[in-house]
Amino acid sequence: MPELMVVRHAQASFGADNYDQLSELGHRQSAMAGEALREMGWVPDRLVTGTLTRQKETLHSMGFSDVPEEHSGWNEYDFHDLLRVKHGGAIPDLVQHDRKTHFRTLRETLREWQDDGLHGAAESWADFKARIQAARQFSTETDAQKVLVISSGGAIGQLVASAMSAPPEQMIALNLQVKNTSMTRFIFSSRAFFLHEFNATPHFAPQARADMLTYS
Repeated sequence: MPELMVVRHAQASFGADNYDQLSELGHRQSAMAGEALREMGWVPDRLVTGTLTRQKETLHSMGFSDVPEEHSGWNEYDFHDLLRVKHGGAIPDLVQHDRKTHFRTLRETLREWQDDGLHGAAESWADFKARIQAARQFSTETDAQKVLVISSGGAIGQLVASAMSAPPEQMIALNLQVKNTSMTRFIFSSRAFFLHEFNATPHFAPQARADMLTYS
């Protein structure tokens, strides 16, 4: 059956003015991920990304030079927008720059969003779920046998949760587990969509590469 491989973008620039670009480590992570796919003999015949720079840079640094198709449904939710709504317009500096505080606040904010809170946010939880579904349909309605998608943690978490018919809070747990350049694989047909593998990072398996693993 055809396969959909969804790879999370590599490490972006956490704490920088422009988060939406890869760090130097992110480019190296991407190169290793691309090498791992080629070593497995997994050669895509369709490339898809969201519209974010960090997603496109990941694909390019993986060694795929063909221009990908784009679908904005693969983009991440706008956490900064959710935070601005939650905090009345100004995001606390500690939330933006301290990783521990950032991820604790992320969990709390997403749960409130899922409970139909955060009125005034640019995107509702229902709209987010709908666009992930649309992105999945766009990417799997194809004659291609191996579809490679570069996406983001929240989108991957929701895609997996949906495939497993899991409750909304499970999306948050999945989201926070997704590693940079991890590979999540699905098998699909016109009538079926099954999770086959989640959050795999074979390119970081050797002990010498253990410090390459990141989550943001």
